[in-house]
Amino acid sequence: MSQWPTGRLLGIASRLVEHAWFDALAELDLTHAGMIVLHLLAEAPDSQASLASRARVEAQTISRTIDRLEREGYVVRHEDPADRRRRLVERTPRGAEVFERTRHIEADLFPEVADLPALRAALLDIIGSSSGDRWTTED
Repeated sequence: MSQWPTGRLLGIASRLVEHAWFDALAELDLTHAGMIVLHLLAEAPDSQASLASRARVEAQTISRTIDRLEREGYVVRHEDPADRRRRLVERTPRGAEVFERTRHIEADLFPEVADLPALRAALLDIIGSSSGDRWTTED
């Protein structure tokens, strides 16, 4: 593996981390995508299109994620008071509570890499330079 290209190492590491997260979140009846949405809704309700853009996923993917979160009682959808044509997604108290239970999963699963500023900076650079306009949306 020491001779593998960085991209391959990153891909494998990503899948391993994703599987570990999946298993830990399954114990809370939550998906990784669901945890991301609950995190994005921490500050304020948001539209489905904006959530998809911020989560870097397609609208169809976010729709299924929100449907599941709504069935679990973690989010609700309601009309935007400023624009009745627009629907907002809001985290419920139950959603906030389950999200709080996820806050230390990364440190518990990967304590040796959970707080490596250089790794985080490199990952943010990769994501920023690779995303382009794919995930931007007009809300």
